[in-house]
Amino acid sequence: MAAYLNKLIIIAAPSGAGKTSVTRHLLKTFPDELVFSISCATRQPRNQEKHGVDYYFISADEFRQRIESDEFAEWGNGVP
Repeated sequence: MAAYLNKLIIIAAPSGAGKTSVTRHLLKTFPDELVFSISCATRQPRNQEKHGVDYYFISADEFRQRIESDEFAEWGNGVP
């Protein structure tokens, strides 16, 4: 494989739109080219989701602090 291009791919869509399915497919299809980055969420974990594996589940206050500290590549505006 050629040298990595160091590109960030952001898959963003409303809840339930299939982001996880698309991401899993891409990671399976391109295991040597892509790396999964774990996002933060202010909601509670669903079903089998695990903190630090699927998302980092943090409080809305911590989320806002991280926005102010410019710690995110992107973030949504739905913070309570």
